[in-house]
Formats: sequence, C-alpha cells, structure tokens
Amino acid sequence: MALRLHDTLADRIEALSPAEPGHVKLYVCGPTVYDYAHVGHMRSVLTYDVLVRHLRASGQRVTYVRNVTDIDDKIIRRAAERGEQPKVLAERFEEAFRQDVRRLGLIDPDVEPRVSDHLDDIRALIAQLIDKGVAYPADGDVYFSVEAFPAYGKLSHRKQQDLSYGASGRLDDEERKRKRHPADFALWKGCGASEIGWDSPWGHGRPGWHIECSAMSMRYLGESFDVHGGGLDLVFPHHENEIAQSEAVTGKPLSRLWVHNGFIETSKEKMSKSLGNFLTARDCFAFAEPEALRYLTLTVHYRAPLALDWSRDDAGAVVACSQLDDAERRVEYLYRTRARLRGIAPERLVDGGELPEAIGELQPRLQSALDDDLNMPIALAVLADFLKHVNDLAERAKGKGKISRDAYNTALAGFETIGAQLGLGEDDPVALLARVRARRAARLSVREEEIEQRIDARMQARKAKDFARADAIRDEIAALGIELMDGPEGTTWRIP
Repeated sequence: MALRLHDTLADRIEALSPAEPGHVKLYVCGPTVYDYAHVGHMRSVLTYDVLVRHLRASGQRVTYVRNVTDIDDKIIRRAAERGEQPKVLAERFEEAFRQDVRRLGLIDPDVEPRVSDHLDDIRALIAQLIDKGVAYPADGDVYFSVEAFPAYGKLSHRKQQDLSYGASGRLDDEERKRKRHPADFALWKGCGASEIGWDSPWGHGRPGWHIECSAMSMRYLGESFDVHGGGLDLVFPHHENEIAQSEAVTGKPLSRLWVHNGFIETSKEKMSKSLGNFLTARDCFAFAEPEALRYLTLTVHYRAPLALDWSRDDAGAVVACSQLDDAERRVEYLYRTRARLRGIAPERLVDGGELPEAIGELQPRLQSALDDDLNMPIALAVLADFLKHVNDLAERAKGKGKISRDAYNTALAGFETIGAQLGLGEDDPVALLARVRARRAARLSVREEEIEQRIDARMQARKAKDFARADAIRDEIAALGIELMDGPEGTTWRIP
C-alpha cells in the first residue's frame, strides 16, 4: 500500500503521488523565533519528522524545507520590551529552537531558510503580483486582492462572500480606508523611516507574514511541490493566503497535498502563548526525558487533539504531568528491553528455532501503519507487541535456556527499524536509564549513594546468612518507592 495522507484541500485521504517519482518535496512552516518553543510547536515538527523518516525508510528521496521566521512584529515588540536588537533576540531563540529539536531527536531539514535572507525573493514576488493585477500598493502598504483570485477560500472551505472581515476579525479605520476589501491581506507593511524596516519600491517597510512562505517554498521546491505541512491553526489565513499568492502568479497548484496536525489542548483549550496556557519543550525536558515528549506525541493520531495537563511549584517548575510520566515509563521499558536483548550471552544462541511473527514482521507492520495516514497509535501498538516478544526471548535465554540466533539478530535489527521510522530508542540505554533514575531519585529526595550503600549492606547481610536483616533492608528500600532487581551480575535498582 502506498502512503496515503489526509489532504485538507480535498478533505479526504489521498495517495501521495510525487510529481517526480521517487522524490518527495516537502515544505513545513517553522518557528517564529521570539520565545522558547512550546509543546504545540514541537508536536507539529515531530509529526513531519516522522513523515520524513517514514518516506526515507520506504526508499523515497526527500527534499525537506522548514523555514524560520526571523522578521515579525512579535519579534520587534519582544526585543523592545527587553531592550535589545530584534536580530539578536531572533538569533538567540532560533538557536534555542535548534537545540530543543535536536534533543527531541529530530532530523535536520535539508534547507532551513530565514526570512531575513530572502527579502529580494519576497520583493520580486510582490512585484509580480502587482504586475498580474492581483495586488495593489496603498500608501506604503501592498495588499493582495482576494476578489482578484476567485478560488480564495478553497483550502479552508470558506466562501468569499462570507469574508466580511480581515483574518484577525478587526480593522482600524486607517487600514479600512487603504483596503479595497476587508479580507485583503498585507504583502508589504509600510512603516516610518525611524522604525525597523527595509527599502522597497513601495517605501520603507517589512514583509507581511504570508508572503515569506510563498517566496521561500517556491525558491527551493519550485512552483509546485508535493506536500505542504503545518499546524491546523495555519489553514486560515496563513496557508489560504499562501495558495492565493503563489497560484495567482504561477497558475499551478502550490502543493499536491496539504497536511495539518491537530492542536495540543489543556483544559479543552488550544495551547498558545496568547492564552498563557503553554508548556515549553524545556519545561518538559526538566521534568522528563525529551524522548518521552516524542513518544507522547505518537500516542494519538496526528490530526486529533492531544490533551495535556500539568502543575507547577511555586518556583514555576513542572512537578506533575501524568501523560509525560506515563510516556517516560514506556520509553524506559523500550530501553530496558533493548538492554536485556544486548545482555543475552552468545552461548545462549543456537541455529534454527522459532522466529516470533511480532519480531520478524516488525518492519512491514510499521510500514503498513504509517502508510495509513501516519497512524502513529497503531505503530506504537506494533512496537509494544515487538517489545513483549523480545522480553519473552530474554526470559527464555535466562539460566541455561537457548534461543534462535535468527530471532536474536532480527530483534536487534528491529530496534534499528524503530529508530529509523519513529525516532525512538536511538540513545545509549545505560546513559538514558541512569538519567531517568537520577531524576526520579531527586524528585523523591533520595540520594543515589545512600541507596547503593543500603544495597551493599543487604548484600553483606545475605553473605552472613542474616536473611532477616537482608529482608528488612529490602523493605526499607521498597518503602522509599524503589524496586530492587537481583540478577547474576548483582543487584540493580530502579524507581518505577
């Protein structure tokens, strides 16, 4: 089955059929860098990270472009509040975003263009729109005329006659006078000579938000490409306006498919900075492994809302988030399973024997799940089945047990498949499990050295055959919320 994705424009599931067979061209709207990214932003980029991984694992070549908006009124306002230059603030938060996505294990885009580097492309596109008669200058501004583009509204399924207001739903009197139609949107916004701006044939000013993505996507992917992605909140007006600007110039569909991920919600409201109900990725990283946030985003279909609730202490640190806690435990289980597999001694392997279907069929099962509109919850169910059977292998290999060498090697390869397709399990198991344990111990105000000392005292009691004392120490440790695990190599511990 070929990959099928929900196309917002057609409002149905469509097969992805690249214009150039074997080569998928993808554009995703990236961050506006005026603050740290919240988990809603991360859900979006994680969705398209899985899409790119899946396409490449399926043998497709992918050209992946994700922009950075580093010219924006929000950046200028935030810089003024902090008394610094907008460029400096934007560069700092761009670097913070890059650090965050790498901690989440995201692959880098092939091209990551900034608005500030493409002003010539933007001005040239605006000039073309004016020459085509679909845009008009007005007292230093330039507006796109929605009435000159009859298809306006086709992505969001809105009728032009219903667009009696601008995208924001409000117009001041001066702006109303400059516009021919209330829904016309700015391609270029004039400003005073003393304000931050750039020269243009229409005067000193700044580019509108929507024009940047049209200019940059067509610069790197051509007049028409295969997939345009972003959050559901971008359907209108941002992506609607991209279609109008681009197709009014080229006469070609901007993208063959339009893919949109759902919101992260808290208390049944969309997470957003404007509402103040947001949780940054860095908040999550201080509370749980970054991979837990990746796992959490995969637990619901990418088009569905993902509910998230949390609480903070008086200092503002996240102290409780049940969904992240659960996701981290599942990530921990993945790594413990991988470590158990690696720990199977070579003498436990024999030729022949059983290859469990859940292990042998992992790759085609994942392929099938992700081909079906990136059905990530089904992919996680496939992963859970795989991990269960790998643990069964490890159990059978205990003591003098034997397992199939083919099953062992196929399971090892399975973890590589999971990493390639889902971006899970690619860290060092020892390092990750140690970080998880240390974080949980700190949350319980437990010192790891003290636990090690108690474990050593228990071992000495057992050697002295003082089993009552050994059991008492075990009970004391268990009362702290700590689980001991005795094995051939000694005793280890974890905090469930």
